[in-house]
Amino acid sequence: MSIYFKTPEITLYQGDCLEVLSLLPEESVNLIVTDPPYHSTKKANITGDRNFKTDEEYLAWLESITEQWQRILAPNGSIYCFTSSKMAAQVEVMLSKKFNILASITWTKPNDPGYDGWKQKTKKESLRSWYLHSERIIFAEATSKENPKLSAFSFLLKKTRLATGLSTIELTEAIGEYGSVNHGGAVSNWETGRNIPNCEQYEKLKSVFSKYAPEVPQLPDYEKIIRPFFVNSDILYTDIWDFKTVKPYTGKHPAEKPLDLIKHIINTSSYPNDIILDCFAGSGVVGQAAKILGRKAILVEIEENLCEKISQRCSTSAHQLPKAQPKNFDWKQEPLFQSLLKS
Repeated sequence: MSIYFKTPEITLYQGDCLEVLSLLPEESVNLIVTDPPYHSTKKANITGDRNFKTDEEYLAWLESITEQWQRILAPNGSIYCFTSSKMAAQVEVMLSKKFNILASITWTKPNDPGYDGWKQKTKKESLRSWYLHSERIIFAEATSKENPKLSAFSFLLKKTRLATGLSTIELTEAIGEYGSVNHGGAVSNWETGRNIPNCEQYEKLKSVFSKYAPEVPQLPDYEKIIRPFFVNSDILYTDIWDFKTVKPYTGKHPAEKPLDLIKHIINTSSYPNDIILDCFAGSGVVGQAAKILGRKAILVEIEENLCEKISQRCSTSAHQLPKAQPKNFDWKQEPLFQSLLKS
């Protein structure tokens, strides 16, 4: 294991991800966006895709990695784990042991004909199940170490309120969120994780706690404890995603994810200057997206040839995917045109 490439924004390790993850400090990563081998696809050109004879072996290996994710993920952190539709249910159950599952996102890959894998070429009459044309992205959040059913903020809010001796109704009234019907609703919803306070409401919570119980430790800064999630009606906000896959180009990674999809994840679930982790870096697109969006990235890749491509990709300031260099075409040397010139 060694650092292959390093800039102020990107640190790329070459080596086994478990070895690298074990060296990262606790709660040092804000967002994990990663694409492990799918196992069910059994592709020879993807490292690790054929390493496991059974689903159980694969899941045990992946669970050992999630133990490190749980240790290094910040209290307000999120995870986006790509998986095949065939393995998604088992991967989600395994992840639910350590994280709060928020969604199973379906990536539909609505490609143009000719760029849709084997969809057009497949003999439909021979199918014995639905053609696998989508992928899944398991979206989860960090949970409180004391209560795995609650987020770190929800658990901390409840414990801090109890330490001040306030009821949910009293605290809701004190911060000016007292409703005419559901009197303690705002605080109750925050404590159960149904929604979160905005920045103004959060500062009111801190002020009330400081007034009623100054000896109780203050709540941390908003961006240290509240999980970022920025969506609105103008961007994709459902659990069905329709990003097209990356079209072939010279040197393309066989499992490369679209830059726009990765940027969507990072924009939605991180703050500027946050640290993004991809421990199966592959094409390096997570590092590229993080750099474009003003985040920092820790990348891990075991294959040296891929590390070289990642370092090149993350060295450039270009926002576009790598493009193949066109070959020089001298039409005068083509036999077809030579024969036409003679005729």
